[in-house]
Amino acid sequence: MAIIDDIVKTLEERRQTLAFAESCTGGKLSAAFVNISGVSRVFRGSVVAYSNAMKETVLDVNSATIMSLGAVSAPTALEMARGVQSISNATWTLSVTGIAGPTGGSNDKPVGTVFFAIVGPGIEQWERQRFDGDRAQVQDKAVAFAIDLLGRALNSQLQLRRDHGCK
Repeated sequence: MAIIDDIVKTLEERRQTLAFAESCTGGKLSAAFVNISGVSRVFRGSVVAYSNAMKETVLDVNSATIMSLGAVSAPTALEMARGVQSISNATWTLSVTGIAGPTGGSNDKPVGTVFFAIVGPGIEQWERQRFDGDRAQVQDKAVAFAIDLLGRALNSQLQLRRDHGCK
């Protein structure tokens, strides 16, 4: 995938690193990156934290966040991204948590609802998306969106630096 090649190249040029925290994608995001030869120079690894207990114990997601807002929420996604950054010391981290289906949805968060969070130099943001399709399609669309989100974040950081006269 050309965008992944571009992301890896950009990270290499900047001497930056990357790590993921995945839930509903079950490692598919990491798999997309580890298919690239030489990615080990920038990719620190991934935590697949599917259960709430794993999110809490490994990624240090606050149990109160999960109890009050759910595992599929912006605050949980942000805490996952911060948690994987803490344990990996990666420059950039990205998390994905959602409801791939076919069960588990609600009126508030229907099947296909996915939250993403990205943490990097001067950037901490989240996005909510809803994808149609079966379980595999939701997962694949979430992976594609996560890759695009990371590419956009890296490009916006570069633009910010150029706008401020830095390189």
